[in-house]
Amino acid sequence: MFNTRLSVDEFMQIALAPENADRRLQLIDGEIVEVVSNNKASEISGNLIISLGGFVKPRKLGRITVPDGGYTIEGEQYIPDCAFVSYQRQPHSTTEAYPAIAPDLVIEVMSPGNMVSTDEWNKMIRKVTNYLSAGCEVWLVYPADERLERHIQGEAVRTYRNGDVLEGRGILEGFRLEISTIWPR
Repeated sequence: MFNTRLSVDEFMQIALAPENADRRLQLIDGEIVEVVSNNKASEISGNLIISLGGFVKPRKLGRITVPDGGYTIEGEQYIPDCAFVSYQRQPHSTTEAYPAIAPDLVIEVMSPGNMVSTDEWNKMIRKVTNYLSAGCEVWLVYPADERLERHIQGEAVRTYRNGDVLEGRGILEGFRLEISTIWPR
């Protein structure tokens, strides 16, 4: 039987090749997955980055990465739409393409492609499972019906909609996000 799954080393050779410098590539279950977004999802990510950054930076809590920052999570390479890594987890910045540091918080904005095919949905479930195993809190954002799901290992998924306020926990205690503020108007 022929196995077409790539190893991390094979993926890194492809992902870091000069001809792929402008592509956002992930390794999920041994397959290369290119991250493709749209302006609405990008605007939502931007709104979340601004809100989170406005809380994190003045308090010197850690780093916010945007959709170009990758991470090695459970042996796979992911590029979340936004992530927060505390200085406790990563005291110094890195130039690695996919550092082996699990963020404290990962935000994924669901593009239409994530919702269309079973294969794409299964890849997202795998990512969420791996993020949770690595100790990340995960926010899945669904622009189509303006809701946000908060996933925390060992807890029931909590859904937030317009009118709700998500409150930070742990190192992000004191952070407040009014869900209605993240949607483009």
